[in-house]
Amino acid sequence: MRPADLPAVLAVQAACYPPAFIEPPATLCARLAAAPDTAWVAERNGAPCAYLVAYRSRIGRVTPLGGDFAPDPRADALYLHDLAVAPEAAGAGCGSRLVDRALRTARREGLQLALVAVGDALAFWLRQGFRDAGTLVDAAQCAHLASYPGTARYLVRPA
Repeated sequence: MRPADLPAVLAVQAACYPPAFIEPPATLCARLAAAPDTAWVAERNGAPCAYLVAYRSRIGRVTPLGGDFAPDPRADALYLHDLAVAPEAAGAGCGSRLVDRALRTARREGLQLALVAVGDALAFWLRQGFRDAGTLVDAAQCAHLASYPGTARYLVRPA
């Protein structure tokens, strides 16, 4: 992902999420600046149609909705904060390819993958090999989980 991709990425976000999940442009800009090598887009007809933003973190840490990325130099996980695929690209495999890219990065660095599944995304993440890891989340991190509307589940996957 490059700064020039941000308008298209924001359009994908707006097309995918209800208003309660929309994160402001400044937040996405800050995340790209904090972890540029773990922010990716998938393109269709030369324009971004899907994106994944992630950063190096620790197992059991949860980024709240709208929270800043805090890359950890002692990371044991690549935290996948947001994956979105534009409706017109649904079913084309863009999401899975972005997850595969993150998995390759995690394997190369000896990291696990971690994320918060929200809405109807749980089935997708389970198909990608993630498993519930709610027992790894302490009370403070549970408060971060509660920042997401509806049901939010903390998941991990070994690389």
